[in-house]
Amino acid sequence: MFNPSRDQVRNFFIETWRKYREKEVLTPMESVAANVMTVHPEYHVVLEDPESVDRDFPPEAGQINPFLHLSLHLAIEEQLSIDQPPGIRTAFDLACQRRGDRHDAMHDALEALGEMLFDAQRNGTPPDGAAYIANLRRRIGAG
Repeated sequence: MFNPSRDQVRNFFIETWRKYREKEVLTPMESVAANVMTVHPEYHVVLEDPESVDRDFPPEAGQINPFLHLSLHLAIEEQLSIDQPPGIRTAFDLACQRRGDRHDAMHDALEALGEMLFDAQRNGTPPDGAAYIANLRRRIGAG
């Protein structure tokens, strides 16, 4: 199983952004990541700074960790590509219809995914895919 370190994940995003800006050939995963990064211009300064690999983004300081945020985007893109957990693609398509914007729907899914992961970690239980999908559906008023 692929289990990258924090630095490996951060370097992946920084290097992918560099390759994208310099119009180099991207792997399929880098292409997905680059697409996500283009819709987050607020993170470009961080992505263009190799020193940001070592930077902390404490939530108590009101900061969103851009690497975590982008990683969650990638996780959901992967989930959608394989419909795992089963039904995520259908729920996400409905979210897109209801929100009228794919990126807004993605952020609904990010919130639902984050809650599921937090609950699993807090309770010491496996992630609950059905609860995740139900949460997404509730967020968009479908369920």
